[in-house]
Amino acid sequence: MRIGELSARTGVSRRSLRYYEEQGLLVSARSPSGQRWYDDDHVQRVALVQGFLAAGMSSRTIAQMVPCMTDPTMDRAREALTVMNQERNRLSSAMDSLAAARAALDRLIDVNRNFLENAADD
Repeated sequence: MRIGELSARTGVSRRSLRYYEEQGLLVSARSPSGQRWYDDDHVQRVALVQGFLAAGMSSRTIAQMVPCMTDPTMDRAREALTVMNQERNRLSSAMDSLAAARAALDRLIDVNRNFLENAADD
């Protein structure tokens, strides 16, 4: 399939797909005229990249895992596992920070609500 069809099937813009190639996240075959060609495996790869990006991973970090996705070996699997554990720890820390910020906001909301309710009673 050509880039337009991959874009339509994945919901990812052609520009983003070209960016993924520039970053080494996606590799296409080329026709004799230089057009990009993709197969069904690329649809799955784009979905995986999108999932990682949505989780807050950088394209650089995702690129570190690509060799394990394309040609898995024991060493590559170990490297990818290290990267994934680092990302999991980063996400857990971010979630903890967000939960603390939400709790602080909830306290401020309660203080503000109580103030308004008490002021209305006066």
